[in-house]
Amino acid sequence: MARSLAGFLALFLFVLICGAASLFQPISDSHRSAALELFTPTHGSFKSLEETYEALRTFEVLGIGKKPDVTATACRSISETLGLLTSTPKDLFYALKANSIVKCKINEKTSEGIITRLNTAVNGASSLLDFYYSIGGLVLIKDQTSKADVYLTDAEGVFRSVKAFSQSDGRWRYSSNNPESSAFAAGIALETLAGIVSLASSEMDQSLIITLKNDISKLFDSIEKYDDGALYFDDKLVDGHEHQGPLSTTSSVVRGLTAFAAVTAGSVNLPGDKILGLAKFFLGIGVPGDAKDFFNQIDSLACLESNRVSIPLILSLPSTELSLTKKDSLKVRVNTVLGSNAPPLTVKLVGAFSSGSKDASLVESQYEMQELKFDAVTGVHILSSLPKSIDVGSYTFVFEIVLHESEHEKVYVTGNQTKVPIFVTGLIKIENAEITVLDGDLGSIETQKKLDLAGQNVVSLSANHLQKLRISFQLTTPRGRPFKPHQALLKLRHESKIEHIFVVGNSGKQFEIVLNFLGLVEKFFYLSGRYDIELAVGDAVMENSLLRAIGHIELDLPEPPEKAPRPPPQPVDPYSRYGPKAEITHIFRAPEKHPPKELSLAFLGLTILPLLGFLVGVLRLGVNLKNFPSKAIPATFAILFHVGIGAVLLLYVLFWLKLDLFQTLKLLGFLGVFLVLVGHRILSHLAAASAKVKSA
Repeated sequence: MARSLAGFLALFLFVLICGAASLFQPISDSHRSAALELFTPTHGSFKSLEETYEALRTFEVLGIGKKPDVTATACRSISETLGLLTSTPKDLFYALKANSIVKCKINEKTSEGIITRLNTAVNGASSLLDFYYSIGGLVLIKDQTSKADVYLTDAEGVFRSVKAFSQSDGRWRYSSNNPESSAFAAGIALETLAGIVSLASSEMDQSLIITLKNDISKLFDSIEKYDDGALYFDDKLVDGHEHQGPLSTTSSVVRGLTAFAAVTAGSVNLPGDKILGLAKFFLGIGVPGDAKDFFNQIDSLACLESNRVSIPLILSLPSTELSLTKKDSLKVRVNTVLGSNAPPLTVKLVGAFSSGSKDASLVESQYEMQELKFDAVTGVHILSSLPKSIDVGSYTFVFEIVLHESEHEKVYVTGNQTKVPIFVTGLIKIENAEITVLDGDLGSIETQKKLDLAGQNVVSLSANHLQKLRISFQLTTPRGRPFKPHQALLKLRHESKIEHIFVVGNSGKQFEIVLNFLGLVEKFFYLSGRYDIELAVGDAVMENSLLRAIGHIELDLPEPPEKAPRPPPQPVDPYSRYGPKAEITHIFRAPEKHPPKELSLAFLGLTILPLLGFLVGVLRLGVNLKNFPSKAIPATFAILFHVGIGAVLLLYVLFWLKLDLFQTLKLLGFLGVFLVLVGHRILSHLAAASAKVKSA
């Protein structure tokens, strides 16, 4: 029970620490390993060009060198799709998307046909997705062909046609017939409008751009927020369209926002904290287990990595657990969301708060604005020693990032302050541990012994129901302060396996518990005898937590009265029936008394006499070999028959000397079959020879 309670308390503390502040880590090698597992081609290719693009885009962003080679199959599928006249704008869009990475060659005639078909699709588009695929395809073919005349003749008209799907709250509809609006559709619309701007043959009306920027601001007014500062978009079920979760919806908005910001002059008026919140959302989901979600995460982070609005910088720690005993240094990294190096900057520790406490900072009053030292080789900011005010426990450290160049402040966003959970551990000193038996009336010391809780010594005590047991000790942190662990328990286990657990109280440094046996006789069910004593002291920050047997005490309790409570039945371990059983020892009956040796030998001689008589008779009568076959094969069977008879006689001898009945019968069975076979053959031969003689 003590072990399970200690584990629960440690887990509870960990949850509290993680809930106090969240730590976000940039993309790491775990994402690269997951990408190779999630994007695995079947027989050298992916199921569709959409999946091919998502896999290749993910590999490209993560910089994975040893990736599956699907270039040949992808180029073949791309060529077939682009060459088919029945290919839809969506098919052409994903074929060109995949080709933007594999770089397959497209001949001019095919390019001209694609441009003509996509322009026709733009003119006939009636829904947001129709515009998205056709406009997106034209942008892609423009980047992949040598032709410079890929543009929209009426870009402003197409822009207004798409803008007609917008709503007053910054969300968009999929079509004029669909009254429901969606943030996912807003991302698609922004990406489509960015394509229209890039395909315009002349400068767009700036009033349209300004209006769209206002729509983006309205869209971000409806953004949702987690407690850890992560920001995201979410949609309800939209009429006729599959519901998109927060990840895909937020990813769509990020792609649209960064695409629009890349093709328009001026800046999009969005607070940098919102861009940082989006980055925290994508990093906070860890490693998705679905290929589509994984692509949305990586592609969105790649868009944030190089966008024209604000590039978020992420503060992370290689380890959030520090040991005072080992004198660990506090190390901090600052990178982009994909793990690239940050521009020159300074990291400062501006505050530290004990978790769950509303008191003033433990750092700011004595070490205001501590600057961490930057190691250019490892790219880590280091605080070599923790402030003296920091002792073992859980804390929330507050960091601030200061960019060196003022120009970088327009490009990067760091957030105001970053809160990080820190877990400080250390060896706790256990001192002045004593166990004492006290006289119940006078409180005088009957027996007193020192305890070495760091060692393995045990004590042996005895007491009656009129006495008391006292256990005391002191706990001190590495900084010399009193330490109060989450768990300090005393357990007494009777020889009948009945356990009693008591909480050890404390006052400052001193931990003490006094057991009055007179008041505990009913709790102990009046059971006298030996009680083993165990002490459990544990805490998640205590590197030397202990669960130790410190000895035993012989208790002499009074006889139970008639109506005294009975000890509860002890639970039976359901797995005990699968354990080893007790060894069974067989006791055999003593053997009967054997007859004298001379009598046994005389009886053996009597059993051999008939055999001797048989041999003498054969010799007296003479052996008849006239009918022994002269031919080779019959003679062989005759010899084998006589050898078999001799083997049977030898088996009888072995039965008397060595073999038991079952061994003899088994061998006799084989010999019997052998004699039947060879005997039948030789007797058949003799019968045939006799028949010839009689007929002659």
